Amino acid sequence: MVEELKTRLGGLPSPDEAESIWTDIWYHEAHSSTALEGNTLVLREVEALLREGKAVGSKELKDYLEVSGYAGAAQWVYSQALSSGPWTSGKLLTLTEVRHVHRLAMTPVWEVAPHPDASEEESPGNWRRHDIHAFKRGMKPPSHPEVPALVRDWVDSVASLPRESAPVAEALATRHAAFERIHPFIDGNGRVGRLLMNLLLVRLGYPPAIIQKRLRDRYLEALNRADRGDPGPLAEILARAILDNLSRFVLPAVAGPAKLVPLEALATKDLSLVALRNAAQRSRLKAVRAEGGTWRSSRQWVDEYRHDRYAALRLPRKPRKLKAHNARH
Repeated sequence: MVEELKTRLGGLPSPDEAESIWTDIWYHEAHSSTALEGNTLVLREVEALLREGKAVGSKELKDYLEVSGYAGAAQWVYSQALSSGPWTSGKLLTLTEVRHVHRLAMTPVWEVAPHPDASEEESPGNWRRHDIHAFKRGMKPPSHPEVPALVRDWVDSVASLPRESAPVAEALATRHAAFERIHPFIDGNGRVGRLLMNLLLVRLGYPPAIIQKRLRDRYLEALNRADRGDPGPLAEILARAILDNLSRFVLPAVAGPAKLVPLEALATKDLSLVALRNAAQRSRLKAVRAEGGTWRSSRQWVDEYRHDRYAALRLPRKPRKLKAHNARH
């Protein structure tokens, strides 16, 4: 199903072609992925921070910096995945990129709240120099001298993804779990693992996968199952996450003009998501509000609103009446 929808999409639209959708995915990914690690910012606080640069609320500084760092890394991931650049080198992933993503994601928070056990050699972008105790669910990361070679082997295994016969979600689940088992950094492995997973996804032509905070327990248990040789539950979580975002790109392309779709799918450069939402709230744009509070409209209704809006702008202004005392002169 994932591959079929991707084929119908024919490649991801660039940020210029679907700016509002990409931005909305960016907000949700920065919020959800950091929330999985215990970040306390709610979605509206994340949106305000990324959209306006404002620290809304009274949370700890490190929480804002965690989100800011993750969001910066996610932007880099999206841009590198959608266009050629000095980092791409024709490979699906490189060791340099693994370290670079960690540096981008972790540097802002590291400057005010570094890991308490970290040495100078374990700063963002550098492999850990400590061994890590076994986790609650039993997995124990390898000894730190093994990390560089294990990450090189992992990057080599990623190169075979395009040739895998297994469904993309299953192949990706196996690699994602393997990265988390290596745990190459002293901190930030979960966030960086998900960022690298999304870099691979978009380079393969899929949208980023967002694992929601409410799925945290299922996600951790699925990683545990994958560690024991069963990637199925993790693959199911990833497949659903990919499909959720894939449908947001596909719907505008395949839906008829009267089909109701989220406003994010209808926004353009001349009519932003904010403008459409305001028009819907003021009943100027025909739209339906779903139970969750999100608005849905159609291309036909947006075209009607655009026509009426621009027609109003083109109307000639009525001549101003002269005041009585001016009329006497």
